[in-house]
Amino acid sequence: QVQLEESGGGLVQAGGSLRLTCAASGPTFSSSAMGWFRQAPGKERVYVATISYTGTVTYYTESVKGRFTISRDNAKNTVWLQMNRLKPEDTAVYYCAAGRNADTAVSLSRGAVGSWGQGTQVTVSS
Repeated sequence: QVQLEESGGGLVQAGGSLRLTCAASGPTFSSSAMGWFRQAPGKERVYVATISYTGTVTYYTESVKGRFTISRDNAKNTVWLQMNRLKPEDTAVYYCAAGRNADTAVSLSRGAVGSWGQGTQVTVSS
């Protein structure tokens, strides 16, 4: 099982940028798809972006395409989410997620989550 800890959230004005970091530990990180989900107040948790265990394949929800970039470094056991041109509707708690062992990034995007981080708050003011 992969243990996850997010950092990098905060308050930013619309149009600004933030980079979220997910520090992972556990023997299966380098073979796990990874992703970011978010949950706005009163709404369900939804997927934002996922990345394959090799880092060569990425998927994004439509609303963040062209603005957000997910990346990983298996040597550092770290996943990032670079968020540019932020909008107030991006306000949410962002969660790092690890896929189930050997599952794909597509499966992770559909909710097949093996483990969650504790979340980090991102607030975008208008």
